[in-house]
Amino acid sequence: MISFRDRPSPNFDSRPDGAPIDMLVLHYTGMGTAKAALDRLTDPEARVSAHYVVEEDGTVWRLVDEKARAWHAGISAWRGETDINGRSVGIELVNPGHEFGYRAFPGAQIEALIGLANEVLARHPIPPRNVVGHADIAPARKMDPGELFDWPRLAAAGIGLWPADGQMAGIGGHAAELGGIGYDTADLPAAVTAFQRRFRPSSVDGEIDAETGRLIGAVHRLATGARQPG
Repeated sequence: MISFRDRPSPNFDSRPDGAPIDMLVLHYTGMGTAKAALDRLTDPEARVSAHYVVEEDGTVWRLVDEKARAWHAGISAWRGETDINGRSVGIELVNPGHEFGYRAFPGAQIEALIGLANEVLARHPIPPRNVVGHADIAPARKMDPGELFDWPRLAAAGIGLWPADGQMAGIGGHAAELGGIGYDTADLPAAVTAFQRRFRPSSVDGEIDAETGRLIGAVHRLATGARQPG
């Protein structure tokens, strides 16, 4: 059981009636310190929040009750849905982000996140394909949690998707497959960049080369349950 420290934020409202909580969205704070991030996320004038904040030492802050709609996703879309705040739990990871000295996420932070995320997943019907980063749902605007985030480690703990080497076969219709995964492909290079930032962080260029194409196909099959070709 995760131990929380409470720092209530006034920045929330009611979830839409009947909307499922079927997404988990991960962010980085993109600010110089944890204090600065917590101050902003609890400032009524900022009008932003999240349900939880995880510090680099593993301390977990609870800002908004999961029953309420926190204001973390902004203009975003996933699998055709656009009120992401209304159907998601948002977790902010303390990290200065690309603007202020982006760095790796410490082990203690990731372990705390895994514990927290598993508790969230136990409470809500969130499928692995709906565990996403902010960049996934807002690829033209956001970069977080970025290419240094350890998505494979989360997937190994049962949180989200990560393709195995044996699943990387075949190249299909990439835009359609990205859309099938959940990405808004209206700005295709931005969607490809967001996909690479998560699934091929070693080279993020927005271009669909052979490796990116194979990865898109593999993740699409995981997300949709499609059969492996061949």
